Amino acid sequence: MGGHRLLVTGPSGAGSTTLGRALATRWAVPHADVDDYLWLPSDPPYTHKRPVEERLALMRALFVPREAWVLSGTLRGWGDPVIAEADAVVFLTIDPDTRMGRLMARERVRYGDTIERGGSHEAAHHDFMQWARGYESGDTPGRQAKDERWLAGLDCPVLRQDSSRPLEELVAAVTGWLDAQPAAGPRTA
Repeated sequence: MGGHRLLVTGPSGAGSTTLGRALATRWAVPHADVDDYLWLPSDPPYTHKRPVEERLALMRALFVPREAWVLSGTLRGWGDPVIAEADAVVFLTIDPDTRMGRLMARERVRYGDTIERGGSHEAAHHDFMQWARGYESGDTPGRQAKDERWLAGLDCPVLRQDSSRPLEELVAAVTGWLDAQPAAGPRTA
């Protein structure tokens, strides 16, 4: 693995963080999740967004200038300065029912019983799950349509992968695809 800078993205629950971590581990490069920059610390978590300029400043200070990295999460709508530094994007897709099942399992691991029966995280959990269900057909136009337009406008290559495949197969597919890409030019960061 050379000096690639890779964004792994897709709808919540598609596995972008899991694949991003696996790729970064395989290549011995730094990994970060967009959520680490997007959200302010709070309880319950993921309820207060950091202002866009602060997110970008943190990413520029702590992560983006590195020679190689894997970033997982969604930058659409605010992260164009970061995506301009990426060599490639992997976009994960998955059946909506499988995706929602993964999200429910993740929520139970994170919050346990506090997401049900009046627990302290119940309202945030239900709001999040409702938002996540709307990816394919929610608001007009839905987030899926917005992602498609965003992907079509990127200057870097995009690889689409079905994340229901085993993780090792996904890692091998992404690595093989990146190895076949033309070398990136010199960095100006």
